[in-house]
Amino acid sequence: MRDDTDYLPLSWLSQVDYCPRRAALLLNERVWVESVDTARGRAEHERVHDRRVERRGDALKLYEYTVFSDSMAIWGKCDCIEACRCEHGCHIRAADFPVALYPIEYKHGSVRRENSYMIQLCAQALCLEEMLNTTIPCGALFFISAHRRMEVEFTPELRATVRTRAATLRELRESMRVPPASYSAKCKRCSLREYCMPKVKTSAKGYCQRLTQEAAGEVEF
Repeated sequence: MRDDTDYLPLSWLSQVDYCPRRAALLLNERVWVESVDTARGRAEHERVHDRRVERRGDALKLYEYTVFSDSMAIWGKCDCIEACRCEHGCHIRAADFPVALYPIEYKHGSVRRENSYMIQLCAQALCLEEMLNTTIPCGALFFISAHRRMEVEFTPELRATVRTRAATLRELRESMRVPPASYSAKCKRCSLREYCMPKVKTSAKGYCQRLTQEAAGEVEF
């Protein structure tokens, strides 16, 4: 793995899929605004996150497992990876026998098939495949509040989408570009709505943001 500064968080692939502008604001302008939904999700994640290994016979559960991909220059952590003995599996440090891997990503709220969630999960699988020279056909999203698991197949189409989103994220970072807003129904629940101002024209938006910066003493005269 290269210098960490060359890698971008794989969790932001879901942000790019949800809204490229939101991803750019988070990545390039370091904007973050807490909302009820983000606070609830963060709290639920904190309750389940604990880096450890649980072993029961030929089955293991790895929590907070760091993964990365040199080809996509991304890195992150898997909430949980189930590893079971498999003759044709890969080798990991936590087990003295070959294992098949099954990544699991924790999410809050009701069970729903969110494309951005599946992209994040598949990105974790692609990282593991590259790191351990293995194949992972599927994984699961576990919805904490509902206590239910939804399996996700890592199809060729989903894998291609992950790589496309990774390329987009890299382009946004290297160009330091923030795409123009495109208002839609999902803007209503976005925690960055007031900062993004998706309904305001670009010229007026820039003026408002400059006034905000001047009020905060960030603009020199």
